[in-house]
Amino acid sequence: MISTLQENTAIILPENGLDQKLKQAEKENRKLIVKLGFDPTAPDLHLGHAVVLKKLKQFQELGHQVVIVVGSFTARIGDPTGKNKARKPLSAEDVEHNARTYINQLSKILDMEKTKIVFNSEWLDALSFPEIIQLMSKVTVAQLMHRNDFNKRFTENTPIAMHELVYPILQGFDSVQIECDIEMGGTDQLFNCTMGRQLQEVHQMPAQTVICMPLLKGLDGKEKMSKSLDNIIGLTDEPNEMFGKTMSIPDSLIDEFIELAADFSAGEKKNLQLKLENGENPMHIKKLIAKNIITQYHDQEAADLAEEFFSNQFQNKNSEEKVYEPVSLASFQWQENMMKAVELCSRLKSDLSKSAVRRLFQSGGIQINHLKVTDPDQEIELLAQTKIKIGRRDFFELL
Repeated sequence: MISTLQENTAIILPENGLDQKLKQAEKENRKLIVKLGFDPTAPDLHLGHAVVLKKLKQFQELGHQVVIVVGSFTARIGDPTGKNKARKPLSAEDVEHNARTYINQLSKILDMEKTKIVFNSEWLDALSFPEIIQLMSKVTVAQLMHRNDFNKRFTENTPIAMHELVYPILQGFDSVQIECDIEMGGTDQLFNCTMGRQLQEVHQMPAQTVICMPLLKGLDGKEKMSKSLDNIIGLTDEPNEMFGKTMSIPDSLIDEFIELAADFSAGEKKNLQLKLENGENPMHIKKLIAKNIITQYHDQEAADLAEEFFSNQFQNKNSEEKVYEPVSLASFQWQENMMKAVELCSRLKSDLSKSAVRRLFQSGGIQINHLKVTDPDQEIELLAQTKIKIGRRDFFELL
């Protein structure tokens, strides 16, 4: 049991803490309270979040109590991002909308009938100002400066607002309120989670064990998976999108996706890793990973259809068999029937900047009616049945 719970973990604090908590629960014949806190800063969960959620699912399957603490109060303050600036606080309306979306998506992994959802505004809104000051008195500035990003910003004379220093204390107080036994998070949450241990000890409670999971890298293979970096595979992405995104990961990420994003058995993992070592085409391995991911969040049939779609769309050279997204000419609201190629492609791919689209022209990544276009300022006649390919994965047809 403990070996399963320890699998893929990056940090367990204290080192024997998990073993101690499990023995304590068995001795007292009770469930462990296992906490995950999140601030609903964006409405989408992705495979990076799933790394922690799947570990929570293991605790749930062993009969322990999973508690999700929604930062309905702390999201209105703004969590330090781990970068050189504070995160923008959210409005109460944004928090409510994002939290509702998060909770719906949790059911992709967790058994929601066995999951307790609480909102930290329940107890943090109730604190009087003297009580907040009393809580802050339990932590020193020196202790807060142990947080790496605070220390770095202080050394570089980059401003640190007072609310950012208070944030970890409030998150730690959540653990006091729910009498948490184990707090889960990514490695970037280690400091905030250990604050919970400290405040529990101050309140003469048993200190929680902290378990941090590794941070899954995003599609760029460099930064952690993050909505703000647009490098995610979302839990609610359509199967075709999941497949295409997985196929786009750099080869250097294959091992990480096998371990953290897929749910292969130990034997299957070992077999895939041996195939890679023996020179198997990485594309074949990525296809297996993509199908595994889609099966987790959709089903096997959807995975098979997504593989077929990908083969026809991106590997089959017969352009007539490709699926083009229909786009109404009327939607352009353009008075003349001519438009510069860069303007046309920018409108079709509104998520890309014009400079990014221009780079695609320069690299030969744009085709119009199956002909490569390298001049972004070339005038294109807006006619029905005009077919445009942008990059490797986007196909449009004007209607």
